[in-house]
Amino acid sequence: MKIRTIIAASYVTLAIVTACSASAHDGAGETVTKNFDGVIPNVPGKSLIAVEVDYAPGAASPPHSHARSAFIYAYVVAGAIESKVNDGETHIYRAGESWSEPPGALHSISRNASKTEPAKLIAVFVLDTNDKALTSPIR
Repeated sequence: MKIRTIIAASYVTLAIVTACSASAHDGAGETVTKNFDGVIPNVPGKSLIAVEVDYAPGAASPPHSHARSAFIYAYVVAGAIESKVNDGETHIYRAGESWSEPPGALHSISRNASKTEPAKLIAVFVLDTNDKALTSPIR
């Protein structure tokens, strides 16, 4: 009886680990947390929004575009992020490095460059106050 329980528990554990690994490589494993959202008082009609993006090992964002009015500054806090914006080259940014993105940018690649270590970036958006969606999936 105990052996059956141990074997069953082993299969359940293996299934969970396999499912988590598979989802991390299929676009899951990304967490976006808003850190700041405020109107810029001396620039009428503009707001500043900051988000923290945490990537599990091997995780990626699906291809997306950003708000048409959004100028974005991205800073890698930890790990390494592989990114491709518009027709630019694919680049790996490491902790302490940053880049910017023009309004309406198409982000075809945004992922953790490591399959074993987590990665984190901060993205700061300066955009029209009435733009509600920061990102939209590319269809």
